[in-house]
Amino acid sequence: MKKYNVTVNGTVYEVEIEEVESFSGASSAPAAKAEAPKSAPAVKAAPAAKTEAPKSAPVSAPAAAGSTVIKAPMAGTIVGVSFAVGQSVKKGDVVAILEAMKMENEIFSPADGVVASVNVSKGASVSAEDVILTLN
Repeated sequence: MKKYNVTVNGTVYEVEIEEVESFSGASSAPAAKAEAPKSAPAVKAAPAAKTEAPKSAPVSAPAAAGSTVIKAPMAGTIVGVSFAVGQSVKKGDVVAILEAMKMENEIFSPADGVVASVNVSKGASVSAEDVILTLN
């Protein structure tokens, strides 16, 4: 664990950062734990509201091994999917639109191909690295 001092708007915060491991054993991004400013009293955090993300079943079965997989670059909500299974896609085509942090992000096809599976639907919540669709 490493300790850092971070200044935000003139207030110094002491931050501890430790590396966290995911379930698969691979390391992920460091997690930060902030402490109250040295000169101000500690503030209690409000309890987090319980929210459930909408469940989304895959639209079709996963594609065969060796196909091109298009993943979500960040967590967010799928606003639209531009292609269906069996349609041809050209490199650079917008295959989906992902809303994250109140911004719509276009997800582009990295290669030409035919859509083998669409793994999300409009309104579905996705995490970073979730498969959006696959190409053959």
